[in-house]
Amino acid sequence: MSSIKLRPWQAEAINKCKNWFLAENNKRFLINAAPGSGKTICATVMAKELIEKNAIERVIVIAPTKEVVKQWADEFKFITGRHMTKITGSNQGFEDYGVDLCATWQSIQGLLGGFQTICKKFKTLVICDEHHHAAVEAVWGEGAYGAFNEAKYSIILTGTPIRSDGKDTVWFETGKNNRVEHPEGGSFTLTYGEAVDLEYCRPITFHRHEGHFKVDFMDGTSVDVSGTKKTKIKGNFKRIKALDKAIEFYRLARIPKYLDDNITPDLNSYQASMIDAANEKLEKARKRLPSAGGLIIAPNIETAEYMSKIIEMKYNEKPILVHSEKPNASNLIQIYKNSDRKWLVSVAMVSEGVDIKRLRVLVYLPPAETELFFRQAMGRVVRSYGPKDDSRAYVVMPTHLIFEEYARRVEREMSPSKREEGTGPKTKLCPSCQTENSLNAKVCCNEACGHEFSDGNISYKKCEACDHLNPISASECEHCGERFDSHFVISLDNALRHGVIVRGMDIDESEASKSEINADSFREAILLSGDEVLIKMLRLLPDESHSRLSKITNEIYRN
Repeated sequence: MSSIKLRPWQAEAINKCKNWFLAENNKRFLINAAPGSGKTICATVMAKELIEKNAIERVIVIAPTKEVVKQWADEFKFITGRHMTKITGSNQGFEDYGVDLCATWQSIQGLLGGFQTICKKFKTLVICDEHHHAAVEAVWGEGAYGAFNEAKYSIILTGTPIRSDGKDTVWFETGKNNRVEHPEGGSFTLTYGEAVDLEYCRPITFHRHEGHFKVDFMDGTSVDVSGTKKTKIKGNFKRIKALDKAIEFYRLARIPKYLDDNITPDLNSYQASMIDAANEKLEKARKRLPSAGGLIIAPNIETAEYMSKIIEMKYNEKPILVHSEKPNASNLIQIYKNSDRKWLVSVAMVSEGVDIKRLRVLVYLPPAETELFFRQAMGRVVRSYGPKDDSRAYVVMPTHLIFEEYARRVEREMSPSKREEGTGPKTKLCPSCQTENSLNAKVCCNEACGHEFSDGNISYKKCEACDHLNPISASECEHCGERFDSHFVISLDNALRHGVIVRGMDIDESEASKSEINADSFREAILLSGDEVLIKMLRLLPDESHSRLSKITNEIYRN
């Protein structure tokens, strides 16, 4: 059991929570605090104090992912000295274990009976981490209500009290701007801006990455697409249903572009230019935090593998790649966390809850465009590395009006002094002895250390007008003022291929590919069945949608 020195906000929140619980019929306390500010420690210390007062006998934690469940169990054991068992849908009779428990939101439905038994038999505290997952009428929300409604106390934790769908969450209503509402006496709020001012979190800068796509049509015409202007389709193509959706800016920004062999990534693609800009930010961050790392959130597995290959080709370093089809993904995340490797490439697996304090740069290209996901992802790169951490966090994101609005809201939370990035680092820290060195030092000035600095992997772009080498993020030449072209050419065929729009359905590339692979077998099985209704349906069903149909039927019969 460890004695924890609490931050002032944590001590204040704990006292407020105790007072709220002691009042008659007050069962639920809401902690709305910025990612990285210390919600886990706050709730765990609260649990410890309630245990010591014999106010509760058991603790159940519900967290978003298996990785976060593990983090909770480790933190809980460190602070309380009590073992917390991680349970899954395969655990039978866990209600008789006689220990504290931790599970994912996804597993609640299958474990509902056991949780109900514990909450009825014991004085139970339930800690709900990232409570926005529990929407009323959704499966997880219904499960949470059924499982934990009879718990003695609940502590609700969130860093992003927003639901993009406007639905109420279990036990709370959703009010203005889709934000969770709860009586002031039963809640404690610490905004991101307050957390930055108190130096619990690092300030953040959003890099709006330019990208103008020129989509070539089959008749020789083309259309310009950007994230800040409405696309205008002219001529005969204007009549094609849903074509405007096929060439939306954010869709094009996520399409991998290959060389003629359809295997080798094009190093002049939009994604490659994002990586260049992000790498420049990462090298800057590593001047102040030598172990600083970068996270790429890709929209799908193909693009994640594509961007991983770009890093390997451009910078001669292999990033750690994690996605749902990658074996031992959790172990790979731990390997990255405990190393000083630069890049972690993922598909939404590191978007919430995962605590990797050294992350400082985010390349943002997720499949979702919601503010909830935006803030969750941002939270991965703002966590403070320690009391001497003076680094800055960066998000490299497409010039997309939706993302820019989210970024402005975050920036408005920060005080003016924290919004300004300044001129950048004036010195760099030695990773071996933490001695301050000049930016151009090759060897640490501490003679007892002798660490040799790496030049890093910094890219430059040459001005075609005057041959001057400029920072990769420069929008114009530092020497002659020539504007740099940020246009990326893509064919209409390629735009349509990546994310099929057919018969009014919007089908992503991975789903369409699976359907096409199995289309012949699917068609043969239907025809052999001899069922006239199914055969008629087959004539109406595009090949690309077979995977979706299979997914729907599997979900129906599983439930």
